[in-house]
Amino acid sequence: MNTEELKTFIFLSKVKNFTLAAEKLFIAQSTVTNRISELEKEVGKKLFSRGSKTVALTEEGEIFLKYAERILELQETSVAEMNAVSAHQRKFCIGAINATYEVYVKPLIDICMNGNSETSVKVMLGHSLDLIQQLQDNVLDMVFSAVPLKKLGYSCEVYDSDRLALVCAKGKNEYPDGLTKEQLCRIPYLMCDLTLSEAGVFIRSMFPKNHVFKLEVDNTSKLYPYLEKGLGYAFLPYKFVKPLLDSGKLEEVTLKDFETPTVNTYLIYRQGYDVSKFLENKF
Repeated sequence: MNTEELKTFIFLSKVKNFTLAAEKLFIAQSTVTNRISELEKEVGKKLFSRGSKTVALTEEGEIFLKYAERILELQETSVAEMNAVSAHQRKFCIGAINATYEVYVKPLIDICMNGNSETSVKVMLGHSLDLIQQLQDNVLDMVFSAVPLKKLGYSCEVYDSDRLALVCAKGKNEYPDGLTKEQLCRIPYLMCDLTLSEAGVFIRSMFPKNHVFKLEVDNTSKLYPYLEKGLGYAFLPYKFVKPLLDSGKLEEVTLKDFETPTVNTYLIYRQGYDVSKFLENKF
């Protein structure tokens, strides 16, 4: 299989139409057909089920799509890294979940970028499991994750610990004397994607099974506009929301009859990789 076949496969999986794929890729429809046909021959599986006007990934196609995207990512990363050798003496590829970037990663990058012309930094934001997979694919050098990795050949250490804070807009706290566990289930709760972390498991355990949240998003920063408008409450890492608490945009709600768990940020990297060069600014 070649790069063009993989790119065509990925694009067709998105647009689900051979004609449209050909138009957008500026190639003949027969070329799209031939590339997919060759790819299916190589993998020995049917990747698409054809309809009258649209196509859909088969079960095997869904599985192959994940690997095709990773293959292209690895290829692009290797080319970028080779190009970086001539331009920079040191290149760091860092993965971080949204809640750790502002608190832990950005300050380090700021130091690195300030007057340092010999170092380049690539940052990828995403979900913990996706970033860990990219670390194992050698796309990333280190990952700041909410989920630990226990696997031979990798180091996983607690980079920092925090606590969960229940916050709402300043002046919109309906429980100035404190909120109980029973009352928590009745508030307009705004849920962010912490489900794979220990904190996420705790939060969901506080609500009834199949509870429908007022809002549910996969990025903690996306909650800010709604919190600031007084549209609900949310548990977030204290250090993450501290600037908003200090500025008076948000306030913390006191918890009366329950406590929140510790929120750990894990630093994961391949054994033998010297993370101190980035963490201690040894550029």
